[in-house]
Amino acid sequence: MSVFTRMSSRRAAHDHRAQSDIRSGNSEAVRLPKDVAFGDHVELVLVCSGDVLTMYSAGMTIPAMLERLALPPRPRAIERRDDEPLSERAGL
Repeated sequence: MSVFTRMSSRRAAHDHRAQSDIRSGNSEAVRLPKDVAFGDHVELVLVCSGDVLTMYSAGMTIPAMLERLALPPRPRAIERRDDEPLSERAGL
């Protein structure tokens, strides 16, 4: 997935710098260093606030979450609770 952003000329001393930027028409792509990259096929949310651009992972969609929840193996049998009545406890 390509991420198109706007580069700012002002950077803090502790920020990671983009390796390069690639222009295509009115868009600009930023190549992130490997240690801060998001990986392949990760949907990102971009939030602009003044001259600050924040990128973070969008997380899972509900269908993807349901698909992932269906993956764990199911138990062979489900234990039933005992039908014994519980005795009253003093002070409760």
